[in-house]
Amino acid sequence: MKLFRDESPSKNQAVERLRLILVHDRAKVSTGLLEQLRGEIINAISKYVEIEEEAIEIELNATESKAELVANIPVVKVRRAIE
Repeated sequence: MKLFRDESPSKNQAVERLRLILVHDRAKVSTGLLEQLRGEIINAISKYVEIEEEAIEIELNATESKAELVANIPVVKVRRAIE
């Protein structure tokens, strides 16, 4: 029985937000800035491809010398013309 094992979109969003909070602590970047960056990336990419927004993973990894933005964005299909 899969009553409690299904992954809901709200659970995935909560996990992603928690991940963003942890990353912001490591990279010294505000959570609000990461959320804004995520929204702008989604808006920009959505002009060219249809994406699964619930499955997007965006991370900001930081070391002492640099920061690295890593995005995993599942593409459903490529748009043939800009809408």
